[in-house]
Amino acid sequence: MSYPPVRYTEDVGQVAATYRPVSTHRDLDNPLGGGAAYLATEALTGGDYGLFRWDMPAAPSGPAPHFHRTMSEAFFVIAGTVGLYDGERTVEAGAGDFLYVPPGGIHAFRNTSGEPASMLILFAPGGPREAYFEELAEIARTGRLLADEEWTELYARHDQYMVPR
Repeated sequence: MSYPPVRYTEDVGQVAATYRPVSTHRDLDNPLGGGAAYLATEALTGGDYGLFRWDMPAAPSGPAPHFHRTMSEAFFVIAGTVGLYDGERTVEAGAGDFLYVPPGGIHAFRNTSGEPASMLILFAPGGPREAYFEELAEIARTGRLLADEEWTELYARHDQYMVPR
Protein backbone atom coordinates (compact mmCIF):
# COMPACT_ATOMS: atom_id res chain seq x y z
CA MET A 1 0.00 0.00 0.00
CA SER A 2 1.29 3.45 -0.82
CA TYR A 3 0.22 7.00 -0.28
CA PRO A 4 -1.07 9.18 -3.13
CA PRO A 5 1.46 11.32 -5.02
CA VAL A 6 2.99 14.22 -3.09
CA ARG A 7 1.00 17.44 -3.58
CA TYR A 8 2.77 19.75 -1.15
CA THR A 9 6.50 20.05 -1.67
CA GLU A 10 7.62 22.83 0.68
CA ASP A 11 10.01 21.97 3.53
CA VAL A 12 7.81 23.52 6.20
CA GLY A 13 4.09 23.42 6.77
CA GLN A 14 1.79 26.39 6.31
CA VAL A 15 -1.10 27.95 8.18
CA ALA A 16 -4.03 26.98 5.93
CA ALA A 17 -6.78 25.35 7.99
CA THR A 18 -10.42 26.47 7.79
CA TYR A 19 -12.51 26.49 10.97
CA ARG A 20 -16.29 26.49 11.02
CA PRO A 21 -17.93 26.70 14.45
CA VAL A 22 -21.13 24.75 15.08
CA SER A 23 -22.93 28.07 15.64
CA THR A 24 -22.50 28.98 11.95
CA HIS A 25 -25.92 29.29 10.28
CA ARG A 26 -26.82 26.64 7.71
CA ASP A 27 -25.93 27.50 4.12
CA LEU A 28 -29.21 26.18 2.76
CA ASP A 29 -32.61 26.22 4.40
CA ASN A 30 -34.98 23.80 2.74
CA PRO A 31 -38.47 25.28 2.39
CA LEU A 32 -39.87 21.92 3.52
CA GLY A 33 -37.78 22.06 6.71
CA GLY A 34 -34.21 21.22 7.63
CA GLY A 35 -31.37 22.14 5.33
CA ALA A 36 -27.65 21.78 4.78
CA ALA A 37 -24.39 23.12 6.11
CA TYR A 38 -21.68 23.09 3.46
CA LEU A 39 -18.81 22.07 5.72
CA ALA A 40 -16.24 21.40 2.99
CA THR A 41 -17.15 22.19 -0.58
CA GLU A 42 -15.38 21.09 -3.73
CA ALA A 43 -13.99 24.64 -3.96
CA LEU A 44 -12.53 24.48 -0.44
CA THR A 45 -10.97 21.01 -0.84
CA GLY A 46 -9.75 21.48 -4.41
CA GLY A 47 -12.12 18.72 -5.52
CA ASP A 48 -10.79 16.10 -3.08
CA TYR A 49 -14.17 15.70 -1.41
CA GLY A 50 -17.33 17.48 -0.36
CA LEU A 51 -18.69 17.22 3.19
CA PHE A 52 -22.16 18.40 4.14
CA ARG A 53 -24.28 18.21 7.29
CA TRP A 54 -27.81 17.34 6.18
CA ASP A 55 -30.56 18.23 8.66
CA MET A 56 -33.95 16.62 8.04
CA PRO A 57 -37.28 17.71 9.50
CA ALA A 58 -39.64 15.36 11.33
CA ALA A 59 -41.80 15.13 8.18
CA PRO A 60 -40.74 12.33 5.78
CA SER A 61 -37.94 13.51 3.49
CA GLY A 62 -35.13 12.14 1.36
CA PRO A 63 -34.34 11.15 -2.23
CA ALA A 64 -35.56 8.08 -4.10
CA PRO A 65 -33.04 5.35 -5.10
CA HIS A 66 -30.31 6.65 -7.38
CA PHE A 67 -26.60 6.28 -8.20
CA HIS A 68 -23.68 8.52 -9.19
CA ARG A 69 -21.20 7.85 -12.00
CA THR A 70 -18.38 10.15 -10.86
CA MET A 71 -18.23 9.93 -7.09
CA SER A 72 -18.66 7.77 -4.04
CA GLU A 73 -20.97 8.85 -1.23
CA ALA A 74 -20.83 8.10 2.47
CA PHE A 75 -23.37 8.74 5.22
CA PHE A 76 -22.75 9.09 8.97
CA VAL A 77 -25.82 9.57 11.15
CA ILE A 78 -25.27 12.23 13.83
CA ALA A 79 -28.72 12.33 15.44
CA GLY A 80 -32.12 10.73 15.03
CA THR A 81 -32.98 7.78 12.81
CA VAL A 82 -32.48 7.70 9.05
CA GLY A 83 -33.52 4.91 6.70
CA LEU A 84 -30.42 4.13 4.63
CA TYR A 85 -31.06 2.09 1.47
CA ASP A 86 -28.07 0.13 0.15
CA GLY A 87 -29.63 -1.00 -3.12
CA GLU A 88 -31.15 -4.13 -1.56
CA ARG A 89 -32.63 -3.17 1.78
CA THR A 90 -33.33 -0.23 4.04
CA VAL A 91 -31.67 -0.17 7.45
CA GLU A 92 -32.98 2.10 10.20
CA ALA A 93 -29.68 3.77 11.07
CA GLY A 94 -29.11 5.69 14.29
CA ALA A 95 -26.43 8.00 15.65
CA GLY A 96 -22.99 6.58 14.87
CA ASP A 97 -24.12 4.32 12.02
CA PHE A 98 -22.30 4.61 8.69
CA LEU A 99 -22.95 3.63 5.05
CA TYR A 100 -20.40 3.81 2.20
CA VAL A 101 -21.58 3.72 -1.44
CA PRO A 102 -19.02 3.38 -4.29
CA PRO A 103 -19.57 5.02 -7.68
CA GLY A 104 -22.47 3.24 -9.39
CA GLY A 105 -23.87 1.96 -6.10
CA ILE A 106 -27.64 2.30 -5.77
CA HIS A 107 -28.65 4.08 -2.60
CA ALA A 108 -31.20 6.37 -0.98
CA PHE A 109 -31.98 7.84 2.42
CA ARG A 110 -35.20 8.88 4.05
CA ASN A 111 -36.28 10.16 7.42
CA THR A 112 -39.60 8.52 8.27
CA SER A 113 -39.06 8.46 12.03
CA GLY A 114 -41.39 11.38 12.81
CA GLU A 115 -38.48 13.12 14.56
CA PRO A 116 -35.75 15.42 13.20
CA ALA A 117 -32.55 13.71 12.08
CA SER A 118 -29.11 14.85 11.02
CA MET A 119 -26.22 13.20 9.19
CA LEU A 120 -22.94 13.93 7.47
CA ILE A 121 -22.75 13.24 3.74
CA LEU A 122 -19.33 12.87 2.13
CA PHE A 123 -18.81 12.94 -1.65
CA ALA A 124 -15.44 11.89 -3.08
CA PRO A 125 -14.08 13.24 -5.22
CA GLY A 126 -15.86 16.48 -4.55
CA GLY A 127 -18.35 17.90 -7.01
CA PRO A 128 -20.42 21.07 -6.89
CA ARG A 129 -23.27 19.37 -4.99
CA GLU A 130 -24.37 22.60 -3.32
CA ALA A 131 -25.64 23.77 -6.74
CA TYR A 132 -27.82 20.65 -6.91
CA PHE A 133 -29.20 21.14 -3.40
CA GLU A 134 -29.91 24.82 -4.07
CA GLU A 135 -31.69 24.05 -7.34
CA LEU A 136 -33.94 21.52 -5.59
CA ALA A 137 -34.71 24.01 -2.81
CA GLU A 138 -35.59 26.70 -5.37
CA ILE A 139 -37.97 24.32 -7.16
CA ALA A 140 -39.67 23.53 -3.83
CA ARG A 141 -39.74 27.19 -2.79
CA THR A 142 -41.38 28.37 -6.02
CA GLY A 143 -43.68 25.39 -6.45
CA ARG A 144 -42.38 24.96 -10.00
CA LEU A 145 -43.51 21.70 -11.61
CA LEU A 146 -41.06 19.83 -13.84
CA ALA A 147 -41.90 17.32 -16.54
CA ASP A 148 -40.23 13.90 -16.31
CA GLU A 149 -37.70 14.82 -19.00
CA GLU A 150 -36.82 18.04 -17.13
CA TRP A 151 -36.16 16.03 -13.95
CA THR A 152 -34.00 13.59 -15.93
CA GLU A 153 -31.96 16.47 -17.38
CA LEU A 154 -31.57 18.17 -13.98
CA TYR A 155 -30.43 14.92 -12.36
CA ALA A 156 -27.97 14.10 -15.18
CA ARG A 157 -26.48 17.60 -14.96
CA HIS A 158 -25.72 16.85 -11.29
CA ASP A 159 -24.50 13.24 -11.72
CA GLN A 160 -27.64 11.72 -10.27
CA TYR A 161 -29.34 8.81 -12.05
CA MET A 162 -32.67 7.65 -10.64
CA VAL A 163 -33.51 3.95 -10.32
CA PRO A 164 -37.04 2.54 -10.33
CA ARG A 165 -37.73 0.76 -7.05
